[in-house]
Amino acid sequence: MSEHTYILHLTERSLWEAARRRGAYEMSTRGRTLAEEGFIHCSTRAQLPRVAAFLYGSYDGPEELVVLVVDPTRPDVPVTYEAPEPGGEAFPHVYGPIPVDAVVDVEPWP
Repeated sequence: MSEHTYILHLTERSLWEAARRRGAYEMSTRGRTLAEEGFIHCSTRAQLPRVAAFLYGSYDGPEELVVLVVDPTRPDVPVTYEAPEPGGEAFPHVYGPIPVDAVVDVEPWP
């Protein structure tokens, strides 16, 4: 599988480390869980800088931010590209937990 097919999720390192211990990642977006949101927000590599600016633009927390590089064929749940409004840009959404073995890389976010 080539990298261009991977989807990305920006998160705090401690949330990823907790997911590794549990076996699955279940945060949807900053401050919201999969259970609260119904899916996990992801992005493409091209979308990531805008998403990061929107969610973490003013972030000055003590946590290191990391990018989870996810192989979308590995979760046993639907992965769907959807736009937040009609005619808008479509973003990948994962409709269930992301198993840790679906995360093929973890990159630091500057």
